[in-house]
Amino acid sequence: MKKVCDIDPSVLAAVRRGTVIPAQVLALNADRSFAPKYQRALCRYFIDSGVGGIAVGVHSTQFAIRDPKIGLFKPVLQETGKFIDEWCQRTGKKVLKVGGVCGRTEQALTEAEFEAANGYDAALVSLAAFKNDPVETIVEHCREIAKIMPLIGFYLQPSVGGRILPFEFWREFVKIENVLAIKMAPFNRYWTLDVVRAVAESGRDDITLYTGNDDNLLIDLLSEYQVSGKKLRIKGGLLGHWSVWTKKAVELLAELHALIDSGAAIPPELLTRAIRITDSNAAFFDAAHQFAGCIPGLHEVLRRQGLLPGIWCLDPNEVLSPGQAAEIDRVYRAYPDLNDDAFVAANLDRWLAD
Repeated sequence: MKKVCDIDPSVLAAVRRGTVIPAQVLALNADRSFAPKYQRALCRYFIDSGVGGIAVGVHSTQFAIRDPKIGLFKPVLQETGKFIDEWCQRTGKKVLKVGGVCGRTEQALTEAEFEAANGYDAALVSLAAFKNDPVETIVEHCREIAKIMPLIGFYLQPSVGGRILPFEFWREFVKIENVLAIKMAPFNRYWTLDVVRAVAESGRDDITLYTGNDDNLLIDLLSEYQVSGKKLRIKGGLLGHWSVWTKKAVELLAELHALIDSGAAIPPELLTRAIRITDSNAAFFDAAHQFAGCIPGLHEVLRRQGLLPGIWCLDPNEVLSPGQAAEIDRVYRAYPDLNDDAFVAANLDRWLAD
């Protein structure tokens, strides 16, 4: 059994402080086979950008890797884990390795055991397979996974396969000892508050809150919650949006931490920037079409930078929505200071090299 205390102390400190954890996308060739060269380049890009962790086998990596006919779950998790370790060793850096865990309990336990055996530090637990189950069934499922490795709770928005997880669930979830953090990505302020309240009322100060609310990213990170007599903050982000323009995300979070530490007032410019970031996310995640093109949208940004050879997904029908490429063009023109194209261009050859 892996416990939170088994995580490297410097990595754990970064997670507690709040860090950038991009959700890794899946690099594919035109024939939809795995493209290790580009998967490796993405890991190098993230690590050199200064992230504190990388999440693999999650929504952005495409849940279809688990389809037996595709058979990419183990190869992708193994190879990506090795790529992370190799580049960390070469650069002298350390990051949290997060593995996505999906399915009903038997499948989830198998995935968690595989990830723990392959050097992953924590499991980001998707509960999409429990669409209609009672709270206690889901909590027990999480308890069983926690016997294998530390948990990162995951509130995935229903529009991309998640389910509503009521306050009663989170109240019980935070009682599980081997919980490291919770990623809140319901894209809903009320549901986000349910999680914050559960952590506040638990009395625990060892569960770190992370945002996955790409539509409210900067406001989540700037806000101080005062719930049930306790003050809490969302410390960092674990999200697909930060798998693109990652260097700027790291710089942004450092800026926010410095501001919060100083106790200074929030500059109006940051509130304006929050809207600019949300507008960019609307283009990447295809909000206009209920997020149908969210993964191809991320691929398109990375393709333009040379970090992916194309935007192919495992499902041939998963493509950019009509007008989505033009929307990405628009936000590139409107917010040129938000992209990290220059950083990528300066390092791309090195990341793609053997």
